[in-house]
Amino acid sequence: MPYTLPALPYAFDALVPHIDAKTMEIHHGKHHQAYITNANKALEGTKWAEMPAEELITQLAELPDNIRTTLRNNAGGHVNHSMFWTVLAPAGKGGGGEPTGPLSEAIKAAFGDFAHFKEELAKAATTRFGSGWAWLCAKKDGNGVQICSTANQDNPLMGEGVAGCGGRPILGLDVWEHAYYLNYQNKRPDYITAWWNVVNWGQVAKNFAAK
Repeated sequence: MPYTLPALPYAFDALVPHIDAKTMEIHHGKHHQAYITNANKALEGTKWAEMPAEELITQLAELPDNIRTTLRNNAGGHVNHSMFWTVLAPAGKGGGGEPTGPLSEAIKAAFGDFAHFKEELAKAATTRFGSGWAWLCAKKDGNGVQICSTANQDNPLMGEGVAGCGGRPILGLDVWEHAYYLNYQNKRPDYITAWWNVVNWGQVAKNFAAK
């Protein structure tokens, strides 16, 4: 079945003033849709056409040379954005605050406290040269969490050899300029500061608990 654009779980303007409505509309309806369209075109008529995108991006080495890069970029973009929408929520209505429970404990075990974790994730996002993502991942051995960043639309699920980091992503921060430029221009740190107000920690905790 071809990939399809998932519906946003909130209105375009639900994240205002932290993320503006026009950015959400373009980011979701134009950028994410383009990744889906390009991935579907590359997969049409191949034996991988029915494979879920999350599984496909773990098997890039098995794809033919003529479609591998296209799918790395576009199936990767589809997977990344499909998570991104779900880990956001309106401020005060599921968004913002701090995690609780096992996720909070894992973050404190890895980083000392939540404030230091925020500093480290913001650092990973701010120092990512060009376009890419910062991630909070559950470690592959199931023992705790780690921060990493990837270029372009790479995803930790692609493995260390492709994406430069491993683990299972549970929270992704998009630092492509199209995610923030209309409102923040070149001030990526300001966007990152605002983004914390709309992180859906309940969903991140569910992602952490999933196996």
